[in-house]
Amino acid sequence: MSKVLFDYIIAKEHHKLRVDNSCDLASEYKARGLSPIERMSDRFERLMKLQTPHILPEEKIVFVRTTTCIPDCFTEDEWAEIKKDHYIHELGYISNLNVNFEKVIKNGLIAFKGANEYADKAIDLILDLADRYKAEAIRVGRNDIAETLEKAPRYGAKNFREALQLFRIIHFSMWLEGNYHNTVGRFDKYMYPYFKADLERGVYTYESALELIEDFFLSFNKDSDMYVGVQQGDNGQSMVLGGVDENGKDVFSELSKMCLEASRNLKLIDPKINLRVTKDTPDEIFELGTELTKAGLGFPQYENDDVAIPALEKLGYSHEDASNYVVAACWEFIIPGCAFDIVNIAAMSYPKAVNDVMYASLEKCATYDEFFGKVKDQIKVECDKIMNSVKNVWFVPSPFLEGVMLDPIKYRNYGVHGTGHSTAVDSLAAIKKYVFDEKTVSATEMVKAVKANFEGYPELLARLRNDTPKLGMDDDYVDNISIELMDSFAKCFDGKKNCQGGIWRAGTGSAMYYLWHANEIGASADGRLANEPFGANFAPSLFAKVGPVSVIKSFSKQHFENVMNGGPLTIEFHNSVFRDADGISKVAKLVKYFITLGGHQLQLNSVNLETMKEAQKHPEDFTRLVVRIWGWSAYFVELDREYQDHVIRRQEYDI
Repeated sequence: MSKVLFDYIIAKEHHKLRVDNSCDLASEYKARGLSPIERMSDRFERLMKLQTPHILPEEKIVFVRTTTCIPDCFTEDEWAEIKKDHYIHELGYISNLNVNFEKVIKNGLIAFKGANEYADKAIDLILDLADRYKAEAIRVGRNDIAETLEKAPRYGAKNFREALQLFRIIHFSMWLEGNYHNTVGRFDKYMYPYFKADLERGVYTYESALELIEDFFLSFNKDSDMYVGVQQGDNGQSMVLGGVDENGKDVFSELSKMCLEASRNLKLIDPKINLRVTKDTPDEIFELGTELTKAGLGFPQYENDDVAIPALEKLGYSHEDASNYVVAACWEFIIPGCAFDIVNIAAMSYPKAVNDVMYASLEKCATYDEFFGKVKDQIKVECDKIMNSVKNVWFVPSPFLEGVMLDPIKYRNYGVHGTGHSTAVDSLAAIKKYVFDEKTVSATEMVKAVKANFEGYPELLARLRNDTPKLGMDDDYVDNISIELMDSFAKCFDGKKNCQGGIWRAGTGSAMYYLWHANEIGASADGRLANEPFGANFAPSLFAKVGPVSVIKSFSKQHFENVMNGGPLTIEFHNSVFRDADGISKVAKLVKYFITLGGHQLQLNSVNLETMKEAQKHPEDFTRLVVRIWGWSAYFVELDREYQDHVIRRQEYDI
């Protein structure tokens, strides 16, 4: 890599190039009576014209933001009016899609003129900025950059560097238009032809090609502090490597390997790497992935093609589209180009359903089956509420993205997270064991204890937390509850259509709900106290005493073909595990074991409890410390305290 460029970006020197463009566009637009698409078009024009070209020291891939914000297009009262008749997802602007980069990189932007006047205007503005960058490159004597910008933006890339630069231009423009969580997709698949041709022509050595990729990876980190998310770092810049194509051929290549190496060398949180694998993936690739995990970035996240592709086909995606799947901002499965799926439209809390039924009915139930049946009925009630609440979904129009970057839309499906799975399963197991099987705790005592947050019930609390079977122990007593509970969640959406004619997809993720939903219900029957969070994603509870092998066994038994919205098993390893080749080999084998058993998604974290505690005390000394939060990685010291504390509380495994 260019150390000069790396140091410049890490020191945030380019932030000095930004000008404050804060303004109240929404009130102006309201006064002028502009339509939504006119507002988006006008805002994009203003922002593009405000960009000042700068060539950073020794960079090869250009474009950097020189404005500080993207003002909203609507006033608060206008949003309130819109929400009267529409369901607004998140911010109301388009997010979490993977667009057809391959098509635009191949053909250039001119080929897409004619879609509509607003898309044409956006293309002209992008090309104008590219021309201004070319002029600046000539002015400062960077003819290599000028040559890269000569034809590619207009007519498509003819070589690897042009392809990378055109991606950067497109990606930059999507963010500037106001779209967010803009994913990268199967980068090694659509970039490989350019990479391969240049390597065969002798344009690059391995070292020079790697340096160019590292320069390109740095571009993801130039403006990411301005990208929206629940926390800093939650920006959706997810890149997918490897996996099979529609003919079953593995696409992992030398380019894929270089991307893993570039990420390992840079140790930056973007792009976030996902690795598609199968049970037949060579051990070497799992070891390369584990070497990246060792770097402490919280990725790669693994996706299992053996499970994901047939499950997506079962949901109605064509074989070709299912085989080409990528992930959204975190881990939800999406299809590039032709899908407008809203993969995180809602979340259902398993523990809330268990608690609601426990308080209302546990003392009246004669058997565990009767109680569990009522829990499943309550889950259906909650899912019905979600489906009935999501009507007339509306997004702010996006002239450039919709007019240029998307193919004809084939899928408009909605995804629902199932949160707190382990807490609910462990609670059900405790109720089954003590109230119904052993009859050592009465239903009344269990209800009173949980309502009282276990004050006055220290012995019961200790038994529930420490001596009761937990999900992750590879104990069928608990694991069968997990399977049945998850199947009941998925069944709630069978045959149901959403308001756009698509289907509903159940998933295993949690996102920030491991805090939000946990704060809504008080204590639970597994011994979790009020205000204690759930485990992250699809993972054991925070106080389950389990080992990595038993966790992998427990969390690969479920019927994932029914819950293919995404949501990985998350495991934290103490960073000492990765200190030698033997540790790397063992972790790689464990990952492959999970894939072989039929697990669908897996993410690993390399952590050190003492380091994180020290970082809380002295954040200025740990600015580059990275942790995995849910489906994304962040710099530990930039997180709110509650997210830092959650990572600290997760169990560190050893091998």
